[in-house]
Amino acid sequence: MRKGSAVVVGRMRRLQRDWHSSSKIQKVELQSMAMWHSMPWLFFLSWASLPVGLSLRHQTIPLVLGWTLIALAAVQCVHVNRTIRWSLDHYLKRAGMPRRDLAVSAVLMVLVLGLVIALQIVDGAEPETLVLASLFGVVPYAMALAFAVPVRSFLIRIAVIAVAAVAASAAAGIHDGRLLGQALVIVLAGLISLVSSRCGAWTLAVMWESERAREVEGRLAVAEERLRFGRDLHDVMGRNLAVIALKSELAVQLAKRGRPEAVDQMVEVQRIAQESQREVREVVRGYREADLAVELAGAQGVLEAAGIACRVSGSSAGLPVSVQSALGWVVREAATNVLRHGDAQRCDITLTITDERTSLVVENDGVPDAVPEGRQGSGLEGLRERLAAVDGTLDFASGDGRFRLAAQVPTARPRQDGPQQDSPQQVSRQEAERVAP
Repeated sequence: MRKGSAVVVGRMRRLQRDWHSSSKIQKVELQSMAMWHSMPWLFFLSWASLPVGLSLRHQTIPLVLGWTLIALAAVQCVHVNRTIRWSLDHYLKRAGMPRRDLAVSAVLMVLVLGLVIALQIVDGAEPETLVLASLFGVVPYAMALAFAVPVRSFLIRIAVIAVAAVAASAAAGIHDGRLLGQALVIVLAGLISLVSSRCGAWTLAVMWESERAREVEGRLAVAEERLRFGRDLHDVMGRNLAVIALKSELAVQLAKRGRPEAVDQMVEVQRIAQESQREVREVVRGYREADLAVELAGAQGVLEAAGIACRVSGSSAGLPVSVQSALGWVVREAATNVLRHGDAQRCDITLTITDERTSLVVENDGVPDAVPEGRQGSGLEGLRERLAAVDGTLDFASGDGRFRLAAQVPTARPRQDGPQQDSPQQVSRQEAERVAP
């Protein structure tokens, strides 16, 4: 007994973890599938099993026909629960059309409608009950068909089913107003199935397309960052390597002539090489030409594109490049966390600058009560390391469905540099002209 309870509890916890680890679109699809799977069973209870079972005549033939109809209706529900999954995957362009499953569902529908006509012939149940049974008989097949074929093809097939059912009833000897009622009921069942299935599937398709567009946007952002990195690296290394090559050539010429200036040139080469190392490290870390205003605007645009209301307060004008770079990384990581984790509806970004410190606070809602295992990540630890390089701190807290990320760095003042110095290229050209023979 205890072992069985432990297994049930373990499965429930696993389902809970899977639910929290799913994205918003996956949760929406799961909820939609649950609704679509439950609809045939609700109609089965309200339109088929209970009404037919309670209204059957207490005679052998009506009882056999009625309970056979109820059993086939239950089989319809079981089969359509399987078919809907494949039909939806076909609609979302994940798989081919489930032709065999649709064919089986159509056969079951024909059998149910045939039993309804047979009960009408033998007067085995109340006419109103048989109308409801006809309404149910089309719903499971129509729900699966609505995902699999275009709307025009769906309407044509429902019309063909209605005409075929009316013709079969007329051939069986039914010639009163029940023929018109049967046709209208079948058309109504098709329209109910079309609206309940197709609208939800269209919403899912739009959401998945938006999700794919967001992934493409992310890949484009990565590609743009790589281009920026390559451009910055070319600007740094291309210039400095040209100066190093020129000075090395000059040192060789001076050394061949026995001139002592060759040592000075190699010392300068060493200095430029060390400077190049420092600049390359700055490029790799993303500190070169950083603009916090651009990061704030980019985060606001991405969040609002994802349907999250974002408000940005404060201006980064006048902040040193090192401070902007550190806080820019905080904005990037915070925006990424808002998109990836939870189900945020609003995000507030506040930048406050004083003479001593600059603080950046990012707060959003939609945070789950418990963070699933394996979702903590290392982004915040990386931010702490980046902020530590500029004597900054990082704090975060969550509660009541909200998450708050706060970063503080000293507001360093730019140093007043002396007279502007010549660039390495200008210095090398001047020295080359001075020592040239």
